[in-house]
Order: sequence, then structure tokens, then C-alpha cells
Amino acid sequence: DNLSDTLKKLKITAVDRTDDSLEGCLDCLLQALAQNNTETSEKIQGSGILHLFSSLLIPQSSCTAKVANIIAELAKNEFMRIPCVDAGLISPLVQLLNSKDQEVLLQTGRALGNICYDSHSLQAQLINMGVIPTLVKLLGIHCQNAALTEMCLVAFGNLAELESSKEQFASTNIAEELVKLFKKQIEHDKREMIFEVLAPLAENDAIKLQLVEAGLVECLLEIVQQKVDSDKEEDIAELKTASDLMVLLLLGDESMQKLFEGGKGNVFQRVLSWIPSNNHQLQLAGALAIANFARNDGNCIHMVDNGIVEKLMDLLDRHVEDGNVTVQHAALSALRNLAIPVVNKAKMLSAGVTEAVLKFLKSEMPPVQFKLLGTLRMLIDAQAEAAEQLGKNVKLVERLVEWCEAKDHAGVMGESNRLLSALIRHSKSKDVIKTIVQSGGIKHLVTMATSEHVIMQNEALVALALIAALELGTAEKDLESAKLVQILHRLLADERSAPEIKYNSMVLICALMGSESLHKEVQDLAFLDVVSKLRGHENKSVAQQASLTEQRLAVES
Repeated sequence: DNLSDTLKKLKITAVDRTDDSLEGCLDCLLQALAQNNTETSEKIQGSGILHLFSSLLIPQSSCTAKVANIIAELAKNEFMRIPCVDAGLISPLVQLLNSKDQEVLLQTGRALGNICYDSHSLQAQLINMGVIPTLVKLLGIHCQNAALTEMCLVAFGNLAELESSKEQFASTNIAEELVKLFKKQIEHDKREMIFEVLAPLAENDAIKLQLVEAGLVECLLEIVQQKVDSDKEEDIAELKTASDLMVLLLLGDESMQKLFEGGKGNVFQRVLSWIPSNNHQLQLAGALAIANFARNDGNCIHMVDNGIVEKLMDLLDRHVEDGNVTVQHAALSALRNLAIPVVNKAKMLSAGVTEAVLKFLKSEMPPVQFKLLGTLRMLIDAQAEAAEQLGKNVKLVERLVEWCEAKDHAGVMGESNRLLSALIRHSKSKDVIKTIVQSGGIKHLVTMATSEHVIMQNEALVALALIAALELGTAEKDLESAKLVQILHRLLADERSAPEIKYNSMVLICALMGSESLHKEVQDLAFLDVVSKLRGHENKSVAQQASLTEQRLAVES
């Protein structure tokens, strides 16, 4: 009843604006909310006074902070959030973020945070109303006020999850403010709060660069140095957060290149020192960082010339038996990227990278299998000798054929097929073809010719043409049972097939003529009709190859 009286009184004083009696009413409400928030909130909603609050949220009044505090308390209840929006409270609250009064700011921030809690659409509305630049400015002005700082950080953490916020954040000096704040924090919990804002913001490339320029990396390296030997749980967690964030900053092209500094940079050198450390988290971050630095040829060449390959091979060696899967995956990712520039391939081959990588053939972990395959494929590109050596390795080829059937792991399956094809294309070796035929690999190359990816179809057709040219007798039975001729007929008849697919299919048809049984299949399927239609193809090479193939078919028949 006491509450009902207060609510009645509030309706009158809110209109008359007698601050003293208004203040008394507000104090009663706050007291009631402190005793039983849910019940009091229900009564306030029932009384219909919520809409009066918007007229009480004025900068000049001494009661404003209390009104905002009441709204913040009400909006702790989910059922009160939409009524607060409907009562038009968001706009006057946003206006109050320009206040100079720290208590008003704090309660206003709480109120907005609670009303918009967990609602992406309301948070997006706040972003559109321009709260981000306002809050960043507040953080700069009131960085001595712990409660206000925390309120800003919580708000940033919620808003940064929305994609639409990133551009607005990027146009403020948030990076500078957060780094400045971070440097002052000694307590783990406070630093963790800042980390929770930094991580989503650092997904944006422009902000990555701003954070690097504001000196965040130096802070992160310092944390790593302080925490690396600690076995306290919170230190281990902070080491992980700092090193993960470091790797995230390197995902931006500009921020990565800035930190590489031609391979002479302090940051690059420090990250290098993580790889031989005994801390798994640092080994992981170090290898991932190298994989990120290895995103352009210049960096890759510099790193290979300066001994990075040996460091990564040593790291892999430490993780062969019961190793850490994430470290294996990261080190293989780095080696794969480093193997992309042509000049690095021979150097890495003679350093023994293939041998180091093949130790992981027995791995049952798809992510490791995937990177292992990718690394080998990069290494043998245009390296005939290495391709021949690997292609005659029965253990490897058998494992590839097994992985070509890994239906649950499309990535591993695709990479295995591509490596099988690459072994043939780059070695052009009869022995390699024989090994692949004996291991049952032909059917997979034929299936690969029907892939949805043109690049894979093409690689398969070129490999099959080499098989037909070099070892047709050996592969004949397998090509027949894999229904290669029918597949080629389908590829040529299909209008959606890319020009290079049509071209290579016709080259392959001509090569198959040397086999009596396959030749018969070609004749039975009336290829002449399909091929003669392609003589008028808009692509010159396809049209020419169609004429040649047509002549060949006519002569043979």
C-alpha cells in the first residue's frame, strides 16, 4: 500500500516538478526495488507511470540520476525491457550521455545497457543514434572513474559483437584509449575486461592497424614474458589470450606487414623465439604467427633464407609421438605457406621438409591430414624429381587412396585427389603411374573429373591424359570399370562444361584410341555427333581440337 501511495504521489509531483517531494518518491521507489525488484517492477508497470519518466530525464534536474537508476533497476527484468522502449525512454537516455555529471552518466549507461541487453535490434538502434563516438569520448574524459570506465567497457563489449559497429569504432580513437587504459591496469580482472573488448574489435582490419599503431603489441609481448613460466591458472589463461590476440592482429595484411618490418622487426624476432619454447600455447601462437607472416612471397623468401624451416621442423619433431594436434596443424600450415614461392620449393626439399611431413602420415586427425596434403602438393609443384620420389612411395600413395574415400571430410578428400593428380602431372613418370594403378588410385582420378570445381576437373583430366599416353595398357582395365568413356561423353555433351574441360576431354579421347576395348566404347557411344557440334565453339582452342578429334574419330572408325 505504501508503494501504491508513492506511485499516486509520483504522478502528481512528476507533473508539478516539485523537486523535493519528487526526490522523496524516487527514494521510496529505489528502496522498494532493492527489497523486491520483480514485484515492485510489476506494480510500476501496472500503474502506467513509466511514460512519465521520459519527461523526468532532463539534464538540469537534481533527480535525473535517480530516475535513470530506477530505469536501470526495472530493466534488470526481461519483462520490463519492451515497456521501457515503448515508454520512449531510449532517446532521452541517449541525450543524457552528453552530461558532465558522472553519477548521471553511470546510471544512464546502466539503464541503456539493461534495456538493450541481449537485443541485437535495440543495440543496432543505439549504434544508429551515435552512442559509440560518445562513449569513446567518455572513456577518454573519465578514465579515472573506475565505475564509469567499467560501464563503457561493458557497453563496448556488447556493441562490438555487431558487425555494424565496427566501422563506427574504426572512425574513433578507441584503439588509443583502450591501449592507454590497458597499460595502466595491474589487476587481472580489469585486463580481462579490456581483452573482451579488444578481441571482437580486432576482427576488423582497420582497427587491427590502429591497435598496432597504438602499441598494443608491445603490451601483449610484455604479458607473455611475465606469464610464460607461471603455472597459476589465471596467468595461463592470460598468456593464451595475449598470444591469441597477437595472432589475430597478424591476420590483417597491413598490420602484419607493419610488424614484419622486413623480417628485422622486434616483434617478428620475439615471435620467432616462441617456437622453440617449452610452452605449447606459445609454440602454437608462434607457428600460427609465422603462417600469417607467410602470406606474401617476399616474406616467405626472407624467412626461408633465414632458417625458419629448420625451426618449424624441430617443432614438428617434438610433436610426432602423441603430439599436440593444434601445434602440428599450425606448423604444417606455416610450412605450406612458405612452400608457395617457386624459389623456396627446392630449398625446402633439400632441407628435408618432405621427410619431416611424412612422419605425420599415420595421423588420424583430419585437420593435420589436410595441411600435410597441402604442404606436399605445394612442395612438388613443378619439381619433377620430388614428385617422382613421392609418387613411388607406396605407403604414401596407399594412404592417399584411402583418404580419397574420406566422405566425412571433404577437405581431406579433395586434397588427396589433387595430390594424386599432382604426382602424375609433375613427375610424368611411368613408375609413378604404375604405383598409383597398383594402389587402386585410378577410379578416384576418374571421379575427380566430375568434381564441381573446374580446377579439380582439369587437374584430373590432365593426369588421365598422361596415364593414357604413358601407361595405357597398365591402366586400361581400371579406366574401363570406372566408366571413363561415358563420363567424357557426358562432359562434352554438357553445355555447362567450361571450355578447358571440353578441350582436355577431347585430348583424352584421342589418347584412349590406343586401347582396343576403350576404342570400342568410344565408337559405341557416337562421339562424332558431340564432337562435330563443338567445331563451331566460340573458343578457338576448343574448335580446333574438335576438328582434330573429329578427323581422328573418322579415321579410326
